[in-house]
Amino acid sequence: MSRSGFYAAALGAALLLPAGALAHHGWSWTTGENIELTGTIKEVRLGNPHGELDLDVDGTLWTVEVGQPWRNSRAGLEDGDLTEGVVVTVSGEPSANPDEKLLKVERLWIDGVEYELYPGRD
Repeated sequence: MSRSGFYAAALGAALLLPAGALAHHGWSWTTGENIELTGTIKEVRLGNPHGELDLDVDGTLWTVEVGQPWRNSRAGLEDGDLTEGVVVTVSGEPSANPDEKLLKVERLWIDGVEYELYPGRD
């Protein structure tokens, strides 16, 4: 494939991505400020591009994004740590859209043990 053909194909693929996928890449969709939530895990979806937990926080359901499998493992999380029924405290950046109960987790605590997903990020 020629270089111009490659660029045209890459541009075409990018245009086919849903806007939400582009908007949620990285941290650009967050407020830039940290909040802390404590709740009970109701549903778990782990994998790439990142894991998600549905967290019941005083009757309000939040979706919290944890790391990719390698990031969770590097932080010390093991299989079974993030399961339904576990009480977890999370700290991270919420969505800039106040109607969206979505948080990107920087660190979390289970039974008082801290797991830092993004070391050095404050």
